[in-house]
Amino acid sequence: MASGIRLPSFSLAVLLFLLLSASSPRPSHAKIEIELWRGEQRKTDPSGGFDPTRVTQLSWQPRAFLYEGFLTHEECDHLIKLAKDKLEKSMVADKDSGKSIMSEVRTSSGMFLSKRQDEIVARIEKRIAAWTFLPDENGESIQILHYEHGQKYEPHFDYFHDKANQEVGGHRIATVLMYLSDVQKGGETVFPNAEGKHSQVKDDTWSECARSGYAVKPKKGDALLFFSLRPDATTDEYSLHGSCPVIDGEKWSATKWIHVRSFELPEKHRSSEDCVDDDALCPQWAAVGECEKNPLYMKGSKGSLGFCRKSCKVCKS
Repeated sequence: MASGIRLPSFSLAVLLFLLLSASSPRPSHAKIEIELWRGEQRKTDPSGGFDPTRVTQLSWQPRAFLYEGFLTHEECDHLIKLAKDKLEKSMVADKDSGKSIMSEVRTSSGMFLSKRQDEIVARIEKRIAAWTFLPDENGESIQILHYEHGQKYEPHFDYFHDKANQEVGGHRIATVLMYLSDVQKGGETVFPNAEGKHSQVKDDTWSECARSGYAVKPKKGDALLFFSLRPDATTDEYSLHGSCPVIDGEKWSATKWIHVRSFELPEKHRSSEDCVDDDALCPQWAAVGECEKNPLYMKGSKGSLGFCRKSCKVCKS
């Protein structure tokens, strides 16, 4: 387990050059120049800017990386606003059938956004693809989660144990977990099997749950990327992870699961005449009211077909 190792980048090299070559009190000016460059990049880059100098490698087993300030506070607040009045009890995938079921293993509430929800969501989707080097079409829609006092998600794997869920997109290869709020205490993401769980120093600000493995504190705007599959595509048991119970405050997060191959049917292969579901979970989502709560994704609009047209009964046949 290595901690605090920053990935090299062009922007870091520029800053170092300016600092070393300065003959007057230039360091502060150099820092300002770099920060201005970052700001301009966010304005001109359609993905909202990707800055590798903010990425820290946390672990190789599992492969895990932390991006500080991946989202702006305004983006975090926007995602929460989109989800607040559409939350439902979170479900888990049954190991045998692959169907979504309720379980005390996961006590949060959540909802899914459409990839085309609005410009801000689309920008975040592009930023995720730029960071992970994984195609946008391989990803599921972003899920917004809300944890209140005592709510948690017991340690689990993001790769699938059943074959039904692997039919569309294959295994989940990676997860991007974005923290949308600070948490006063608790709510940490914990990896019980991580190689560095005994070497991470923790003081009394960490919860008891976080002490059971390598843990990451939720910080508004930060994002955690970890891989559920090894580079040889075998499942990684080190990727076991959970969300510790919230002790003080509340926790908002956004999860992006990414598969080994395309998770969606390309628009050019989809017809408005097709009365089909593009996801095996559409019937379950429709049963809990997602057709009305998340219409852009479920039913679609004039410019985009929905992914659960059959279950939402919006087509002719």
